[in-house]
Amino acid sequence: MNAAPKTLRQLSDLDAAGLAPAERRAALEKVAAQYAVAITPAMTGLIDRADPNDPIARQFVPDVAELTTKAEERADPIGDDAHSPCAGIVHRYPDRVLLKLTHVCAVYCRFCFRREMVGPGTEPLTAKQLDAAIDYIASRPDIWEVILTGGDPLVLSPRRIRNVMARLAAIDHVKIVRIHTRVPVAEPARITAEMARALKVKGKATYVVLHANHARELTDAAREACARMIDAGIPMLSQSVLLKGVNDDPQALGALMRALVENRIKPYYLHHGDLAPGTSHLRTSIERGQELMRALRGRLSGLCHAEYVLDIPGGFGKSPIGPSYLTRDAAGRVQVEDFNGGAHCYPPTT
Repeated sequence: MNAAPKTLRQLSDLDAAGLAPAERRAALEKVAAQYAVAITPAMTGLIDRADPNDPIARQFVPDVAELTTKAEERADPIGDDAHSPCAGIVHRYPDRVLLKLTHVCAVYCRFCFRREMVGPGTEPLTAKQLDAAIDYIASRPDIWEVILTGGDPLVLSPRRIRNVMARLAAIDHVKIVRIHTRVPVAEPARITAEMARALKVKGKATYVVLHANHARELTDAAREACARMIDAGIPMLSQSVLLKGVNDDPQALGALMRALVENRIKPYYLHHGDLAPGTSHLRTSIERGQELMRALRGRLSGLCHAEYVLDIPGGFGKSPIGPSYLTRDAAGRVQVEDFNGGAHCYPPTT
């Protein structure tokens, strides 16, 4: 009997799977020693070994380029630490907090903005730390939304998730619980009916935000996992990262957004790549991102448009950075550009 496919965690595993040639072993050992490696069977099965620039491989297979750190890159690129009043909590915006339950993920993305703090060997919040985090949320009535993140919260058992959801449900001023996850595409078997039930609590609205960056990630199994949650009454949104060689052309990005909408998942955020160490080979320019947004405008249904955002380094939060369609002419009149590039005065002069 053949053994069940396993998550690839060691370079020897990647080598056996045809993903880490022996001649690059020494350099890749340095990468793996610094940044966690894990590629689930669901993702391994999507990689085209014949394509040296395969978009799935670029997201998960270690690359020697990760050993190059640019001067502008930071271990904490979006400033979580500056807004963390206690373990597990990031409180950057007045009405919402992040609750980081674990630092473990099903897969480890090579562009992760928390790559310095996630990986095997890290511990989830202790019972005492979780108590303190819940107490922090309960003591601040301005907190309307709690975002479960990490790591990936859905690597935890339904029992653990159910317990956290019940504790949040007991806080009257918390009305929304949002879960950020890659699990439905990376390890779809984890999204069981029991997990879907664990995510719902009476009196609160639950949203699941799926992290997906390429249309191929939405396999049949991933679509079924998402449908299991949506059919249980949990709305789904998406967040994606703009990545060089993965989705930085109109065809790939458009196909991703359409695939999400076809599966009842509303595109929410398209993140500009964060300044995480060793990720410059995967970042585009902001100008390229804006070109892509323009290329999709008017050519894809409005349902397919995510907001292009930059998480400002230093902990200052997200800002939209999409292209502007408004200018003013010499007379000070507003000119608005249509999706074909034509300019129109507003209000019309005739």
